[in-house]
Amino acid sequence: MPSTLPDGETVPTDGSLPAPALADAAHRSFGVYLHVPFCSVRCGYCDFNTYTATELGGGGSQAAYAATAAREVRFAAGVLGDAVRPASTVFFGGGTPTLLPAGDLALMLGAVREEFGITADAEVTTEANPDSVTPGSLAQLRAAGFTRVSFGMQSAVPHVLAVLERTHDPARVPLAVRWAREAGLDVSLDLIYGTPGESHEDLRRSLDAALACEPNHVSAYALIVEQGTKLAGQMRRGEVPEPSDDDEADKYEIVDDTLSAAGFSWYEVSNWARGPEFACRHNLAYWRGGDWWGIGPGAHSHVGGVRWWNVKHPTAYAGRTGAGESPAYARELLAEDDRRVEDVLLRSRLAEGFDPAWWGVRTQAAQLLIDGLLEPAPGGRVALTRRGRLLADAVVRRLLD
Repeated sequence: MPSTLPDGETVPTDGSLPAPALADAAHRSFGVYLHVPFCSVRCGYCDFNTYTATELGGGGSQAAYAATAAREVRFAAGVLGDAVRPASTVFFGGGTPTLLPAGDLALMLGAVREEFGITADAEVTTEANPDSVTPGSLAQLRAAGFTRVSFGMQSAVPHVLAVLERTHDPARVPLAVRWAREAGLDVSLDLIYGTPGESHEDLRRSLDAALACEPNHVSAYALIVEQGTKLAGQMRRGEVPEPSDDDEADKYEIVDDTLSAAGFSWYEVSNWARGPEFACRHNLAYWRGGDWWGIGPGAHSHVGGVRWWNVKHPTAYAGRTGAGESPAYARELLAEDDRRVEDVLLRSRLAEGFDPAWWGVRTQAAQLLIDGLLEPAPGGRVALTRRGRLLADAVVRRLLD
């Protein structure tokens, strides 16, 4: 089951935010994340806040979900008041958003457009499984204003997909990509490396299959085994081997070499794009500390240094939004030092680098340059070397020491 929510301060039932959080909002980017918590099956490695029909029983309704989420959109606009501004990015994640009819996703996007506005050049993305779309549904999404789709490919190798309990046929991926492109949608593919039993050759096969689809963006994530998942239990019982840090480092280098040779550039530790115009602007806003409102059960939000997270279960979420109350479970007000730590943690992962003087970490950065974990970047910045990317968490610890 999904991991538990952290505790924090109580959120007022009207969702009101401290006045400083709304000050100067017009000068900060704003995005909207919409969480769709439904999956046809639960993959053994996943601890996201998602539910199958069996897990929900009679307590959650996929059919009513779009209207429920739209209620929170309207609630959010009321809370922000004069700080409402058009969304420059909208991202539908899950779960599998495309388990819902395309018309439901269009309804949710329409609520965002009506309550916040959407900029003319907005990036509007939905995640999707390759087996959850059709040419018709993708055309409907494009007509509704979606610009981008991110397919959960994960691997092109059947035995790797089987360990991950992914249900799609690898042959479906190029079809889904072609349908999306014909509908006028830009395409990203997500890969996972480090699955137990995956060889280096398996990974190369997956990369070749992904590149054959000619996407403009690829995300590649090392498998993380979360406590409480089915996969963690299998490893604990010795049924499958645990991931090896050395193996995952080798595979990261394979990913980076292969994508670089194909004309991609890394812009964040786990993300590559054919050019800056194809980078995921919504995720960049997270890493750069922008404002966003997260809609849906378990969704997180951040506005002006205030972070909050919604109740997790769809039934509890629907009950609160139906009563006109904030669906937030708790929140935290980030102190200046907390914001600095978070900024270091996130911005240091970007290829654009960071200014060590801005954070007051010039001494630490100078030593990391000597150690080959950082390298000079334009504008007096420094950025991770590839070795630094492999040791990104250690780099952050040293910067904050």
